[in-house]
Amino acid sequence: MKDDLAGGEPDPAGGHAPPAHGAARDYTGAVYGSLLAASVVAGAGTLGRFPRLEMIVLLLGTSVVFWAAHVHARLFGARAVFRTISLAEVRRACAEEWPIVTAAVPPAAVVALGPLLGLEAQGTMWLAIGVAVAGQVGWAAAAAAGIGAPPRAVLLTSVVNLLLGLVIVALKAAFHH
Repeated sequence: MKDDLAGGEPDPAGGHAPPAHGAARDYTGAVYGSLLAASVVAGAGTLGRFPRLEMIVLLLGTSVVFWAAHVHARLFGARAVFRTISLAEVRRACAEEWPIVTAAVPPAAVVALGPLLGLEAQGTMWLAIGVAVAGQVGWAAAAAAGIGAPPRAVLLTSVVNLLLGLVIVALKAAFHH
């Protein structure tokens, strides 16, 4: 859960205050955003047509929509429904959920740069999925290490996230035309 990794003290909005200097950062949104990006590329990539600009807009646009949904849920969830929400809380929620969007940037960059790498459409899609899954595993490992998890737990969360990413890869492979 997001609150488990935040590292700060609970605030009245049900979130956490920013972590103290040197405290663990919350990478949950980046893990989630990486899985979302892999899913978008895999799903859209099975449709045949591959306009690069449309894929980039789909990747970044979907991540922004999910970011906004997470911000809304955080601010207007059951814990905050009967009180006024401050601008500071809105800014904090926006910032805390922003990794969902930033996680889509590396796969989008791969899509944009695919031609410079000499990749055809399908090669670009596979590389973008690989980058997204690698990001997901990396962010999960960073989150676990950042909270002081033992090496065994860091490895376990990495493996679980790799398996989740491989499910996306398997789905793309199953529906590849």
